[in-house]
Amino acid sequence: MIKTKSVIIIASLLIISSFAFSQNTGIIVGQDTTQRVITTAVPFLSITPDSRSGGMGDVGVAISPDANSVHWNPSKLAFIDSKMGFSLSYSPWLAKIINDMSLSYLSGYYKLSREQTIAVSLRYFDLGEIFFTDAGNNPQGEFNPKEFAIDATYARMLSEDFSLGITLRYVNSNLTGSFSSATIEAKPANTVAADVSAYYNKDIKIGNLAFGANISNIGAKVTYSNQDNKDFIPINLRLGSALKMDIDPYNTITFALDFNKLLVPSPPIYAVDDNGVIITDPDGNPIIERGKDPNRNLLSGMFGSFTDAPDGFSEEMAEIMISVGAEYWYNDLFAARAGYFYENQNKGNRQFFTIGVGFRYNVFGFDFAYLVPPQQEHPLAETLRFTLHFNFEDDSSASNSVTD
Repeated sequence: MIKTKSVIIIASLLIISSFAFSQNTGIIVGQDTTQRVITTAVPFLSITPDSRSGGMGDVGVAISPDANSVHWNPSKLAFIDSKMGFSLSYSPWLAKIINDMSLSYLSGYYKLSREQTIAVSLRYFDLGEIFFTDAGNNPQGEFNPKEFAIDATYARMLSEDFSLGITLRYVNSNLTGSFSSATIEAKPANTVAADVSAYYNKDIKIGNLAFGANISNIGAKVTYSNQDNKDFIPINLRLGSALKMDIDPYNTITFALDFNKLLVPSPPIYAVDDNGVIITDPDGNPIIERGKDPNRNLLSGMFGSFTDAPDGFSEEMAEIMISVGAEYWYNDLFAARAGYFYENQNKGNRQFFTIGVGFRYNVFGFDFAYLVPPQQEHPLAETLRFTLHFNFEDDSSASNSVTD
């Protein structure tokens, strides 16, 4: 196994971010006024876990339900056809530059009645093996950083066309183990969060039209050190629509569109002196020239995220990520998928195409997705995703209504 120095950088950046905006020190040596990327703790919660959506440009809030709806839109599970099922996904992560990082995702559901479905899921992110050294480059031990999230979901139909869902989530991020130094006393980060979602679908003349909404990861900020240094988790608003059309009895095609926006504070522009060093007030806090103070509580950070960008409305619009995708099915046996994901160049610049295929036979299914970046040396190049499905049919749940 190659020992991954890159993971040291990743883990270090996540920890250092807790200190960079300390209200006590406020020491920031510089800033990029054009590349204002919104960063959060535990970003693994935002990584697409499954191959179906991974092959459709990361759309998922309004496409037809499956076991992975726990991640995309829990309320869709109220409309799932099977009595119960589960899905297992695996993806090597950043395989172009690192050979021992991976994301695994296990999810399952059970239909209590025609209107009600419960589900659970486990997301596990393995960051590979890292080595610690002191200032003199002397070995200080090794560690395998890891992060995981456990979900419990309840979804319910409120009408023949509309459903709501809620997910409760426990998140644990252990990047350094018990490592500490003269300046950093690190510890694992923990928090709880919730998703609130809605789903509407209606048969129309040309097929089925669906709309979905999901606010995910509504939870307290986390810290890797002490209570004075906390970071937002990736609270996200996802809105989208999907149109499924029956070409003939054997062929169907779905077109989907998703919009995403992080509901966390935008980085402000800080005042700088002639040397480009950020100016601080007498208490050591950086002076904000444009934008708003990012050190806010949960609700203020969420609701203020729509109006806090330093360049106003135009920058707020630039923070919206767009996903488009298509899925073709032949006789419910074979699927081909394609999609595109767009993120503004000043907000992260993730832009890529995706392709994928899927197979279904009786209770078994398999999906595969491949990410196609715009340039060869892109960090996400050669990203693969694999997913297994098992869905167990039982028509009794379709007639077992708690409201009849």
